[in-house]
Amino acid sequence: MIAYLSTLVVLVSIGVLVGLALNFQWGVAGLVNFGVVGFVALGAYAVALLGPHVGWFAAMLCAAVISAAVSTILAFLSIRLADDYLAIVTIGFGEVVGILLLNEDWLTGGALGIANIPRPFVSLVSAAHYDAVLLGFALALVALTFVTLEILVRSPFGRALRAVREDPIVAGALGKPVLRLRIGAFAVGGAVMGLAGALHAFYLTYIDPGQFTSITTAYAFMAVILGGRGSNTGLLIGAGSIMTLLEATRFLKDALGVVDGAQLAALRLGLVGIGIILLLILRPQGLFAEPRKRVRDFFPDDDVAADRPAAAALSARAWDADSPVPSFQHRESEVSSRESQV
Repeated sequence: MIAYLSTLVVLVSIGVLVGLALNFQWGVAGLVNFGVVGFVALGAYAVALLGPHVGWFAAMLCAAVISAAVSTILAFLSIRLADDYLAIVTIGFGEVVGILLLNEDWLTGGALGIANIPRPFVSLVSAAHYDAVLLGFALALVALTFVTLEILVRSPFGRALRAVREDPIVAGALGKPVLRLRIGAFAVGGAVMGLAGALHAFYLTYIDPGQFTSITTAYAFMAVILGGRGSNTGLLIGAGSIMTLLEATRFLKDALGVVDGAQLAALRLGLVGIGIILLLILRPQGLFAEPRKRVRDFFPDDDVAADRPAAAALSARAWDADSPVPSFQHRESEVSSRESQV
């Protein structure tokens, strides 16, 4: 039972990492990415190829860097496109990565994949206790990623990304480097997807192209929509709920006794899809709406900022009382009297 719970938490952690990356790209920056699975596969294969030579930690860092670099190149080539065309480009990227992994046998092993991927801390603990170590490693990686992305979202960089998402023309007119901000957001999201792929490879110790299908992208979008677009806290709940539901419903085959494995997989995905549709209709902002900032949130100790409406009203009254410039109504009455005299 402990081993199954550990497996469930690791799978949820992988889904959370993918969801956090997509939430930063799509939820915060407004960049549609339907090629999520391609970046996850890049991270997994980078760890599988480099791990035996440079160690698991260096391989994990290389996976994040490689995915970020590829994301930067793809963003630079296609970021000026409209949302619909950007989505098409990312879909094509994901399919191209899958085809390359399947056909480049000399590098990726083709359909046979790559086995014996080194795992973190495997030489420091016994096999009986390794599940707990891997569980702690996955949770620590998720926590570190969550804190890092939260810092970025709350920083001026994150506020500028939200401004670009809402209206790139206005943001550009205010001096924001729109292109550079979008490329940066795409690169950060790609790096986190690379980390998710690395954790996937660490957990299974064997990867092949069949593990990276478009359903990974679908699960990521489901998690972002369920949790609330732009909300990292909501993403944790959304991804955890979906992954737990998908894994827990595996037991329905034995409980019901009327469906086989293939039918159960289709039924689970259909139920999740129906739930997402109902959520979009009944609560389109998700379970946890994106927090909105006000001026006083940035200046909590500024009494002037907090009392700005009252100060403005007081200033207007003082102007009306003390200003030597006549009011509009006074000038109008004066002009009318002069016309009547003429």
